[in-house]
Amino acid sequence: MNIYHDENMPFAKEFFGDLGTLYPFAGRELNAEMVENADVLLVRSITKVNESLLANNKSLQFVGTATIGVDHIDQTYLKSRDVPFTSAPGCNAISVAEYVLSALVVMSERYLIDLFSLKVGIVGAGNTGTRLSEKLSALGIEYVMCDPVLAESPNDTRNFVSLDEALACDVISLHVPLTQDGEHPTYHLLNETKLKNLTSEQILINACRGEVIDNKALLQLKQNGMQTKLILDVWEGEPNLLHPLIEYAEIASAHIAGYSLEGKARGTEMLYQALCKQLNIPANKALKDLLPSASINSVELKQEFDGILLNQLVKMVYDVRRDDGIFRQQINTQGFDHIRKTYPARREFSAVTVSMNNQANEGVPHRLGFSK
Repeated sequence: MNIYHDENMPFAKEFFGDLGTLYPFAGRELNAEMVENADVLLVRSITKVNESLLANNKSLQFVGTATIGVDHIDQTYLKSRDVPFTSAPGCNAISVAEYVLSALVVMSERYLIDLFSLKVGIVGAGNTGTRLSEKLSALGIEYVMCDPVLAESPNDTRNFVSLDEALACDVISLHVPLTQDGEHPTYHLLNETKLKNLTSEQILINACRGEVIDNKALLQLKQNGMQTKLILDVWEGEPNLLHPLIEYAEIASAHIAGYSLEGKARGTEMLYQALCKQLNIPANKALKDLLPSASINSVELKQEFDGILLNQLVKMVYDVRRDDGIFRQQINTQGFDHIRKTYPARREFSAVTVSMNNQANEGVPHRLGFSK
């Protein structure tokens, strides 16, 4: 079996090596000739899987994307060929939520903002938005959620607000899929009109898809004096982003919010499990057996948990300023894809065990995701 996989999928050899011959590829360089003999195709978000890519292939048995989003996959075409397809919903949701929390910690320190007094508008209440809401709840930070699709579902009993209400919050965090059709399209969800209504006191975070914000309108508004604080992990037109917009972002990064080792590897594991099911063979490998120990894997806290400890704990595991620095240093010389390909190891909160001395708030770190 010929298994073609994105070279940036961690533990691909460990998970799939026994199932066939592995052929790693650079995700944005894949073409029809390269996958002509593929039986299994495993991609990430930068590879578009469509009729053009698969025109020469007659042997494909399985396609998987190790990502939450599926807008790069022509599922209609795959169905027409009876090719099974699977994605990895929720694989990096924790990673993205921790990116947002790290950004908020940095911003609260930079501008002397009381993090616990903020109200957060979460736009998109799927896996990622839900994980973020759980971390905010652990800290007692107020939030509202906007998701018109889930609001119409009888199985979702959460309270949802309108987009305008979410956009009126102190922090706006975007976690929607990219859609251009249907009743609730998200392409340019924040257009010039919506962006004009934002204030200098607000923080706007985009860690989902660049096209959810009209980047040209955003740049023009910033050039005309818009003071809203921007945290941008995703950009319209990646990898050919609107470079002048970078200087207006408080924190800028190369679509790596979900790039924790656990987040990326979870996607690999989910595809492995799906392929094993497709092949009707047992899935006898697990991510927990492959993850290395974190460089700092345990911490003992000897004082009441507060904002200072939160700042120290979060930045000890992941300080988003590192990625902002890498991005600004390399984007003009190395390029967007190089930054993603050479992304340094990053762990999630769960890689660190936190113990406390029976303080009143000792459960907060564990509700945030730190291990007991």
